[in-house]
Amino acid sequence: MHRSRRAKIVATLGPASSSQDMIRTLFTAGVDVFRMNFSHGSHADHAERFAAVRAVEQEFARPIGILADLQGPKLRVGRFADGPIVLAQGAAFRFDLDPALGTAQRVQLPHPEIFAALVPGAELLLDDGKLRVRVERCDAQSADVTVLVGGKLSERKGVNVPGVVLPISALTAKDRADLDTALKLGADWIALSFVQRPEDIHEARQLIQGRAGILAKLEKPAAIDRLEEIIAAADAIMVARGDLGVELPAEQVPAIQKRIVKLCRKLGKPVIVATQMLESMIESPVPTRAEASDVATAIYDGADAVMLSAESAAGKYPVEAVTMMNRIIEGTEADAQYRQLLDASHTAADSAATADATAAICCAMRRAATLLKAQAICCFTTSGHTSLRAARERPSAPILSLSPELQVARKLALAWGVHSVHAPNIVHAESLAPEACQVAREQGFAAPGGSIVILAGMPFGQSGTTNMLRIAVVE
Repeated sequence: MHRSRRAKIVATLGPASSSQDMIRTLFTAGVDVFRMNFSHGSHADHAERFAAVRAVEQEFARPIGILADLQGPKLRVGRFADGPIVLAQGAAFRFDLDPALGTAQRVQLPHPEIFAALVPGAELLLDDGKLRVRVERCDAQSADVTVLVGGKLSERKGVNVPGVVLPISALTAKDRADLDTALKLGADWIALSFVQRPEDIHEARQLIQGRAGILAKLEKPAAIDRLEEIIAAADAIMVARGDLGVELPAEQVPAIQKRIVKLCRKLGKPVIVATQMLESMIESPVPTRAEASDVATAIYDGADAVMLSAESAAGKYPVEAVTMMNRIIEGTEADAQYRQLLDASHTAADSAATADATAAICCAMRRAATLLKAQAICCFTTSGHTSLRAARERPSAPILSLSPELQVARKLALAWGVHSVHAPNIVHAESLAPEACQVAREQGFAAPGGSIVILAGMPFGQSGTTNMLRIAVVE
């Protein structure tokens, strides 16, 4: 089976979608990559879901990607002696390291890193931004604040510190344990939360050692300040709009989303647009028209994938949510303006970051596929680089990616326009075109008499050697 669309669907597994039967249904409805949220569930729960996904993969003989999403640091206030308190606008309040139960005047904030980074005038956001306070005085042990936006504050509610780079690793002790489990289970992508700087990605890469791709979640304003460095350091990007919208004004998020997608396309890195895409479908069998438009906007911008979170993990209508997202993508890509917008927003590979031999071959491929009205573009790849570089060009024909490495084939399930196939390595040049034509026919992409464009590298089997473009007619 293959999808008729180019953009991909990432769906989160959870209590509403854990059984193998449900995972099979979600896959046939349109899911390309399954996300495991390590903020919830036990390692045993995730192991069962991994096994179920791999069983469905084997059943359909189609590589399926698995994304393990690490929780990252969670900054929270302590507990209160007498239950929730109410912070009135203009009132004074204190955060400190004292583990004593909180009162109406103070509460523990068990994160010395926050106090180390605070300065007078800085603001703290509480409970997903519902409450806002300003720092008046602070030291290494405490911070006296004035309430700017008041309300009820319960124990263990989250704290955000916008505009401040916190001296905290993106990987907690829990994350390291979760990472070890995810890698042992065979995750294809690791999503890194709380990324503030490219050094966070370098730290994770030392631990992962090439066993999975690194996907950086952009949810902190500090990350936006070093956006290009972070995208260059990561293997893929997620626009985590929910968390990003807590620390940034809501009106800035759409422009930042477009900026991230545009830069990812320029640098050839897969990008997922995530959070609240079909939020109402947690409780409703149909989305709002605004949500449908939101998904379509990400597709028009050329995002590689869109993601479902609670809609598929804990909602009442997980299958309907995936089906609806699939329909929105197909409808958007069928619009004549879709191709016009993709072509208009295409950037040439003229920078040092993107200009190499593979880039030159893929630029020629894009033009050849358009002129010949090619039925498919067949990429022979060992590392996945050729297929990702082909996807960067957003060609008019689908990209049929053939890799002898199963994990590479699974990782490429995330990339725009890529239909990934686990196939034996090519050994002899004379078998290149016949093999490409045969797979294109078998996978339903090409018919006799049609043209396909072939990308490969010689010597075969060596990563980073893309140097060949061939045109073949399917017999």
